[in-house]
Amino acid sequence: MRDLYYLTDEQRMIRDLARQIAREKIAPLAAPLDETESFPEEQMRLLAQQGLFGIWIPEAYGGTDMGCLALALVAEEIAWACAATATQFVVQPLGGLPILLFGTEEQKRRYLPRLATGEILAAYSLSEPNAGSDAASLRTTAVRRGDHYVLNGSKQWCSNGDHAGVVTLFATVDPTKRSRGITAFLVEPGMPGFAVGKKERKMGIRGSPTVALHLSDCVVPVENRLGEEGEGFTIAMRTLDMTRPPTGAMAVGIGQAALDAALAYARERRQFDAPIASFQGIQFMLADMGMQVHGARLMVHHAAQMVDRDLGGNTLEASMAKCVAADMAMRVTTDAVQVFGGYGYTRDYPVERFMRDAKIMQIYEGTSQIQRSIIARELLKP
Repeated sequence: MRDLYYLTDEQRMIRDLARQIAREKIAPLAAPLDETESFPEEQMRLLAQQGLFGIWIPEAYGGTDMGCLALALVAEEIAWACAATATQFVVQPLGGLPILLFGTEEQKRRYLPRLATGEILAAYSLSEPNAGSDAASLRTTAVRRGDHYVLNGSKQWCSNGDHAGVVTLFATVDPTKRSRGITAFLVEPGMPGFAVGKKERKMGIRGSPTVALHLSDCVVPVENRLGEEGEGFTIAMRTLDMTRPPTGAMAVGIGQAALDAALAYARERRQFDAPIASFQGIQFMLADMGMQVHGARLMVHHAAQMVDRDLGGNTLEASMAKCVAADMAMRVTTDAVQVFGGYGYTRDYPVERFMRDAKIMQIYEGTSQIQRSIIARELLKP
């Protein structure tokens, strides 16, 4: 496929660097990582050494300030090789962007330079056992007592929560206010009363740890509050508007990997004395897969460029891109398994892993159903 004409030379350079690292260093480790459910420590170190952690962070805080589209390009390349490693990579801006967008200068200088180098990792903790899609109903409480807050409650589905040096965590100062009571805090693992709970055993992205967090009279200094009291829901949603395009890019990477594998297999596999790629039924499947991957990529890049150009109001485009890309990844990976036939159902080939990894794309950072609700709401605005 032809290169994308709208990319700058700098964006092509960072994409090609990520592609080389992903295909030479990360891809060979993907299957063992999935099998053992191990943390991708070596992969994360490689990405940090190449400066890829800092591409969304301004130069003043140790980054390269390349923006959301560059982040999406890198996320796609890493996801092509290993979706678990890509999840870990995208969690860094998911947990760190709230600091960049809403943090004080002191908070930015305390955390962003270390996030840029990979000295510490970030996490984002919004969901709870009874507050998933209905994020405004969270029940973890934050009570101010002088120069600190006391947090109590349990969080769930926190990617990287057991490896993070800082967690952007959301609690409520008044549950009766729902979204208007939600407040954001920068919680560090050494704070009294903070504990990591159960690590989930997942169908896909097994190398990316997903854990529960428990707060039992957890003492958080007032200077670790992010924004004002009651501003947390705005912080959470604004962040997701900016991270959904890179998340959609991960889905594109998974879909592209599945398409590439299906194309190669269809050329080699012979039935009825001919390569299966010569059969119209297979050709139509491959054509549909190619169109879906390319279309999703263009939507993701459009949404990412809206973030980079600071056009504002990109909720609609971000949700569309994430939803289309997630649904595409599930369809394309399922079709890739079908192209492989019985072999696709075995672990001897990677397409079954692609399909397992793709499923989470329709769930995390807002389910495809929630995205459709957001899209309809935005479309129905006067």
